[in-house]
Amino acid sequence: MGFWTAWQFLTIFPGPSTRDEKGRGLGSSLPWFPIIGLILGGILLGLDQLFDLFLPPFLNSALLLVTLVILTGALHLDGFMDTCDGFAVKSSAADRLKVMADSRVGGFGVAGACCLILLKFASIVSLPEDLRAVGLLLMPVLARWSVAYAILAFSSARKGGLGDLFKERTGWMMMPITTLIALAIAAGFLTWVGPVLMVSVWIIVFLIAKGLSSRLGGLTGDTYGAIIELCEVAILIAVVIIGEAGGTSWLDLS
Repeated sequence: MGFWTAWQFLTIFPGPSTRDEKGRGLGSSLPWFPIIGLILGGILLGLDQLFDLFLPPFLNSALLLVTLVILTGALHLDGFMDTCDGFAVKSSAADRLKVMADSRVGGFGVAGACCLILLKFASIVSLPEDLRAVGLLLMPVLARWSVAYAILAFSSARKGGLGDLFKERTGWMMMPITTLIALAIAAGFLTWVGPVLMVSVWIIVFLIAKGLSSRLGGLTGDTYGAIIELCEVAILIAVVIIGEAGGTSWLDLS
């Protein structure tokens, strides 16, 4: 049940219809977040290898970015845009939350999305050939691990919100399992560099979540989406830096 809850929460793909009145699926879904990320990364990698046969690198990378948006239903991107609109409000946290709850997108949301997409596209294009496969695989894995941490570590801005539901059904006991799964995947692809990358991602997500929480009085579903989007960009940039520093991986499909 936990897998299918995570599957339907993080992707557009349907799952089996199961009655979960007590929210047991939420309670067991967190450890599956990195696994869902790995599946998404595997799809991106497969398409990258396919597109590389007959498309130029720029168009290939653009199609991968569009594919990721489609596979996630643009849910995380929408949350990022709403978060940008909320941060444009200079009054109270309640007013920011009210703006974020509005289904309409403002100028700050559009500008933020354009900057985010530009950075993500440039980062995918810039991935070193010997680390491209690893970057495409680890980006969704570690980003979804990071949001699992943010859900449990920071309070919810809305009572009865998504964060509250996860805390009530899950608790910290699931976080070590989620972290070990993500760590095994990262170390498997990048050896000792993988855990270092995870620590860097943890620092980034802590700072992002702390900043968001201080402005909103907690986190919301929109900010979870923003955290995933920002961490994906940060992970891609980190992989580019690792390549520039001479790092490599056994998974070289170039």
